Amino acid sequence: MVSNVKTFFRDARRTGRDWPTITESPFPDIRRTRAHRDGTMTAMEAEAHARFRELTARRVAQVEKDPRVLDQPGFWVVALGFEGDLTAVRFDDVRRAAPCAVSAPRKVAAEHPAVTWRSSLDRSAYVEGVAAVRNAIADGTVYQVNVCRILEREIPVRFDLDALDHAVRQRSSGKYGARVLVPEAGLDIVCASPELYLRRVGGQVTSGPIKGTAKTLAQMLDKDYTENVMITDLVRNDLQRVCRPGTVRVEGLCTPERYPGSVHLVSHVTGTLAADTPWDRLLAATFPPGSVSGAPKHTALQMISSIEPVDREIYCGAVGYVDNRDPSDPRAELAVAIRTFWRTARTLRLGVGAGITWASDPEGSGGRLT
Repeated sequence: MVSNVKTFFRDARRTGRDWPTITESPFPDIRRTRAHRDGTMTAMEAEAHARFRELTARRVAQVEKDPRVLDQPGFWVVALGFEGDLTAVRFDDVRRAAPCAVSAPRKVAAEHPAVTWRSSLDRSAYVEGVAAVRNAIADGTVYQVNVCRILEREIPVRFDLDALDHAVRQRSSGKYGARVLVPEAGLDIVCASPELYLRRVGGQVTSGPIKGTAKTLAQMLDKDYTENVMITDLVRNDLQRVCRPGTVRVEGLCTPERYPGSVHLVSHVTGTLAADTPWDRLLAATFPPGSVSGAPKHTALQMISSIEPVDREIYCGAVGYVDNRDPSDPRAELAVAIRTFWRTARTLRLGVGAGITWASDPEGSGGRLT
């Protein structure tokens, strides 16, 4: 599916739409570090490094684009774009690190100026997209589609994403947060994801789709529970393609997970991989993640391509690591790349989106993303 997704979006993507502008700031502007002010180093000249919950990695040894390298020995940092572009980076120096403490949510200080962001979809285009999904549901074509927009803004050449990562970690308790900077691979990512795409421990694999988000559990709608069950079933079907018969099961359905300022409904699907299942086959069976595509997945991807005018890139893809340092006990943890910033040259991007079902209100869904 990874290569198929890449071909699918390359052939179907529409281009050429102007990006409307919005003025808002999801995080305060990050100031330059002392080294940057002195002009000694730009972001993409810095030493490559990666950080996950309890691991840090340095010293790049190898950069590859083929998912088959994920079966080779070593510690591989993985960035897999929604359209199927995979980058795998093998690091030689991997160490344990203490997780960052999270402070209570707070409002952005008033003295931080508003920043102009360009949006791939303005409000009216997004509302039209939601209406198109509801029409397709009424026709019986799809059951659910995740519709997203990409925000972007220009940043100084020495804009410090390490400082942004620190600010995000101070304010977010996303279990699967990550910081990946690999200049030689063009990767500069800050991720605060609360959602597990795939975890592997030996032959056991787990996925943890999130569907349903509200400020409190009491504010969850019936739609949220229904959507969660629908996507959990999709994930279960995906894993059954590569797991031993009878081993795939749901462990915890619509379980509330509380974070500062919000609560999510999370389900976990586990299974035992069939003998000698390689990584390219596992990714082909499960990617893109069901929670950020829709059901049925192939039809949902067609709708996404018709509604969204630009590639999502790393947003809604996967960020994490595959750890094959002990060949007898391979491990991996890949997050769904939501709540994620990424840098390309002097452009900083951030994706936002929502799952659309028949019960979705086009105007209300548009307001969630404003």
